[in-house]
Amino acid sequence: IHLVESGGGLVQPGGSLRLSCAASGTMFSPDAMGWYRQAPGKERELVARYAGAIIMYGDSVKGRFTISRDHPKKMVYLQMNSLKPDDTAVYYCNAVFGASHYWGQGTQVTVSS
Repeated sequence: IHLVESGGGLVQPGGSLRLSCAASGTMFSPDAMGWYRQAPGKERELVARYAGAIIMYGDSVKGRFTISRDHPKKMVYLQMNSLKPDDTAVYYCNAVFGASHYWGQGTQVTVSS
């Protein structure tokens, strides 16, 4: 399984970005898939993820971020609105198959004026 993120960049506070994750690999049907982030000096944390039909969001992004997916295209998206400086981090795409976790290389999101 190979995951590639795109869509990161520099945005002003209050702005929006949309991240994309493209997955490749045969018989792609993960048990869970979504987004995590890691800011400098902090642990990696959940942003949003699908686990089957269940969607989970990190407390700090609820109401501002929306995860979506296009299963036939093997794509997962993260729409980020009302961005804050605290959202600055490297965002990683994650897919789970049983006990195995797969990660993308990450995409930098910087929220600054």
